[in-house]
Amino acid sequence: MEPWVGVDLDGTLAKYDKYDGTNIGEPIEPMLTRIRLWLAEGTKVKIFTARVSHDEDGEHRRAIDKWCGKHIGQKLETTCTKDFGMVELWDDRAVAVEKNTGKAVTLNELWKH
Repeated sequence: MEPWVGVDLDGTLAKYDKYDGTNIGEPIEPMLTRIRLWLAEGTKVKIFTARVSHDEDGEHRRAIDKWCGKHIGQKLETTCTKDFGMVELWDDRAVAVEKNTGKAVTLNELWKH
């Protein structure tokens, strides 16, 4: 399975105040820059968002594809599912946990690696 990095859409890659249908906020430039660098290095990046968890007609996927095309220059795969290929998740709501311990990892500990 090909390794990939997941990036949350709302509040991580795009500005977010409240859910507004298929409208997606303006890009958050530092994250956008990071994604462009990853892509240039050949890293697979997926948009990881709950928006597609109940997207029967594909309306949210189409909005995300259009947003990515405009701001990233290409569509990215969009998912709401983790699998064994995911090596990192960038998310404004996640808490990093030390593997096999259940202990929360502080930002200072993350930056040591």
